[in-house]
Amino acid sequence: MRILLIGEYSRLHNSLKKGLLDLGHDVLLVGTGDLFKNYPADISLRPTIFSNKPFPHLIRKLFFRLIKKDLAHWEIGYRFKKLLPRLKNYDVVQLINSRAIGAFPKTEKELLKVLFKQNKTIFLMACGDDYPVIKHYLEGKERYHILTPYLESKGEINADFSLEYISPPFKSLFDFVYQNSKSIIPSDIDYKLAWANWEKVVPVIPNPILIPQTYNPINCVNRKVIIFLGINTFNYSKKGYEYFEKTLEKLQKNHPKKIEIIRTKNLPFVEYLKHLDSCDILLDAVFQYDQGYNALEAMARGKVVFTGAEMEFMEHYNLKHRVCINTLPDSNQIYSELENLILNPEKINEIGKKARNFIEKEHHHKTVAKKYIQVWKDN
Repeated sequence: MRILLIGEYSRLHNSLKKGLLDLGHDVLLVGTGDLFKNYPADISLRPTIFSNKPFPHLIRKLFFRLIKKDLAHWEIGYRFKKLLPRLKNYDVVQLINSRAIGAFPKTEKELLKVLFKQNKTIFLMACGDDYPVIKHYLEGKERYHILTPYLESKGEINADFSLEYISPPFKSLFDFVYQNSKSIIPSDIDYKLAWANWEKVVPVIPNPILIPQTYNPINCVNRKVIIFLGINTFNYSKKGYEYFEKTLEKLQKNHPKKIEIIRTKNLPFVEYLKHLDSCDILLDAVFQYDQGYNALEAMARGKVVFTGAEMEFMEHYNLKHRVCINTLPDSNQIYSELENLILNPEKINEIGKKARNFIEKEHHHKTVAKKYIQVWKDN
């Protein structure tokens, strides 16, 4: 099959591409790299004219202040339009979300009209912010979610990036993409719940993970436990980083000789992975029912991850033991779990091994790629 993957926000499409290539398919990945994360793509849409270089960045900022539009989005649309003649006759086109290109919504809709006409079958991922997800959260249908901090602050916390998905231009774009998609593919339980009442949704296909071949079980007996908090400042509230930072402050005060804390901000993904390799515990996210991509990357390396692992997740995978630490929006709960691990370091090794085994069973990139192929063929 000839497969075109549009967009990348987590390494999902890159890992899926590897699985598809291993199975003998022809795959092309097009994307912007997603800001500082700098994910690779076969064809990059990353802005080069309106980049972060001083003068272009100044023009970009002034333009945004005047009319509230980012010139980088115009450049992305322009570059994709020039690329369109090359993006023909693919058996499958899969979008990472309804705004997978990254242009202005109206422009993106026009670009997608051309793309859809010159290719066979369109699929849409449910793996991040999109109209059904944000609408579901604002309707208060879950115990907590990524917009909980925004709602509890009565709008004082900025959630513009998420809320734009329910604005009229984005809703129009979503409706067009949804109407033209054969199926919607959720990547975890959070998105399964949010998309539950949409008729085109298929069962969850877990995120594909490139599992490192080398694996050394954690042994932190008689040494400090290394705790890693890699902050994405653009998602500070959505991830619940403030709960982790409060916990680490207390932990450092009470157990300074037992822990080493690594804090980073906005690292490129390659640099982020280096810290995953060297840490024992990753503090990933609070407001989730299932694991995000960074959590799974850490679990594949046998790390203990503080992330989403609610009962819905445990029941979906029929798990009888913990493969990560279910993390609630409660600093006391996080502190208690962390302290227990620090005082009983053998538990870190035990949970880390179970995490690694879980990823091998459910998230191996080649196994997951086969599930995508089956859904694409069925539709």
